[in-house]
Amino acid sequence: MRRGKKYKEAKEKVGRGRLYKLEEAVRKLKESAYVKFDETVELSVRLGVDPKHADQVVRGTVLLPNGTGRKVKVLVLTKGEREKEAQEAGADFVGSDEFIKKITEGWSDIDAIIATPDVMGQVGRLGKILGPKGLMPNPKSGTVTFDVAKAVKEIKAGRVEFRVDKAGNIGVPIGKLSFPEDKIVENARVFLDTVMRARPAAAKGTYLKNVSISSTMGPGIRLDTPSVLSMLKQ
Repeated sequence: MRRGKKYKEAKEKVGRGRLYKLEEAVRKLKESAYVKFDETVELSVRLGVDPKHADQVVRGTVLLPNGTGRKVKVLVLTKGEREKEAQEAGADFVGSDEFIKKITEGWSDIDAIIATPDVMGQVGRLGKILGPKGLMPNPKSGTVTFDVAKAVKEIKAGRVEFRVDKAGNIGVPIGKLSFPEDKIVENARVFLDTVMRARPAAAKGTYLKNVSISSTMGPGIRLDTPSVLSMLKQ
């Protein structure tokens, strides 16, 4: 993949092979930015797990204290009195049959879906469509619940779902480049702490192998793993 001149200059500022403490990495991320739009900041971790084994799958949710900076479109699939609850909580779309039909016809202008247990019989049939997009409601991620108001508010406030991929990696948005440095650091710390707490009992050896932070258009910046672990123990 060919990279432009500005990207190469940004990478030179980061330095080849250099490892940073989290605070230094965030500062370097801002210093090396070269585009005009407000980039998303993403944190990526590589874990020492084998996701082929069910007892080593790492997944969960984390409520970032400073949000993600993104406007999240939420669909709540429900019926009856909880439709009003969802609307009052700020859901962008609320209903059941009509939206299930729209999804089967290819509609996907949403970032998160919450469903109440009483409609999961119908929603379950959308697994092949929603699963690959990471939109399938799941009790483990808090998106299958009767407390739709709480779920909507948390997602809107910056709740992020994460799941390890086949190679043992997790990547999540942790804010915008316009955020103050301390807000990005705080979000990163909360996410990393959550991932560490989610360590499966079956995982052996080194769990947190490496961590990197990047912006939408910028190069990845590797963090010094021992310093990350030390920070999380404080």
